[in-house]
Amino acid sequence: MSSVNKVILVGNLGKDPEVRHLENGVSVATFPIATSESYTTKDGRRVEQTEWHNVVAWRGLADIAAKYLHKGRQVYVEGKLRTRSYDDKEGNKRYLTEIVAENLTLLGRKDNEFGYTNSDVANTPKIQDEIASIHNDAADDLPF
Repeated sequence: MSSVNKVILVGNLGKDPEVRHLENGVSVATFPIATSESYTTKDGRRVEQTEWHNVVAWRGLADIAAKYLHKGRQVYVEGKLRTRSYDDKEGNKRYLTEIVAENLTLLGRKDNEFGYTNSDVANTPKIQDEIASIHNDAADDLPF
């Protein structure tokens, strides 16, 4: 039987995407997304628990993220989990789990609460068309 590595998140950006351009011209954007859930304890207290997720977008999707995503913006992210390791400054091995984005959908309110314009939200279908064209044009996979 084959396996499935699929993540779906709906959350708010914790900060604007950070975009880098690799030597071969490939764009990569990273940004954190917060998801929250609430529950009531046995004693009637309401508790909200927030989880932070590191998201990575490559190539054209990175460019879309840089152009349209801003801190506080609500977004739907589809992707897959990836865990990688690195050595910190003291030589200790560290592990980092990220969501590699395969699809983004802008969500949220149509007001200017988070610094984006009404036209950004109104153009969400246009933005989704841009994202779809990226998937149609993708001739190769991620560089790892």
